[in-house]
Amino acid sequence: MATYVLVHGAWHGGWCWHKVRRVLQAAGAVVYTPTLSGLGERAHLASRDISLETHIEDILGVLKFEELSDVILAGHSYAGMIVTAVADRVPQQLSRVVYLDAVVPRDGQCLFDCAGPAFKKQIEELVRDQGVGWKIPAASAQKLGLVREEDIRWVVPKLVPHPYRTFIEPVYLDVPATPRVPLTYISCIGEKAPGGQRTAQAEGIADYHELATGHDAMITRPEDVAKLLLAVA
Repeated sequence: MATYVLVHGAWHGGWCWHKVRRVLQAAGAVVYTPTLSGLGERAHLASRDISLETHIEDILGVLKFEELSDVILAGHSYAGMIVTAVADRVPQQLSRVVYLDAVVPRDGQCLFDCAGPAFKKQIEELVRDQGVGWKIPAASAQKLGLVREEDIRWVVPKLVPHPYRTFIEPVYLDVPATPRVPLTYISCIGEKAPGGQRTAQAEGIADYHELATGHDAMITRPEDVAKLLLAVA
């Protein structure tokens, strides 16, 4: 049986993988969908002290205390920062890392380095004006690529502010130029024509796939995401 650890992105929680988890489990997989500190059902723990390292340790803790090995580790969006660091530290416990429309940091980069100056400016303004200096207000349904009313009604009430500190802290990698775990990238291209210019985040990743959907593909196209995850097992 394949073992998956699915890591959610900013503002979400482990709950967002519910539909994908159901498909994977029906195929016989073992699936963990942890929630990062300060988010989802752990939102009551939110504080300005939560760092990128806190979230990295959240996932390292799951691998350690569940005694997992041969894991397919998938990260959505912001969680690309986390799964990259985890793969660098415990490659012996992983069989593959999957980036779902996620950032892929290089050594010494923070999320803003990957997302670009326009995104950084927008987030900084939100944190200053609405986030009391340390919280990033939840993204809109439109930004997440949610169109169907049923998806919006399910997702939006569960979104919570994200700790700003996690976006500005860099990740440091021991072997930045030589990934020790096979990589897969799934790009959510929305309404763009398939087979066009791939995202810069997927540079150097040979196993590359595209889904014609918005950013939150685990919600809008769960069966297709699960199919790709099963294919790499």
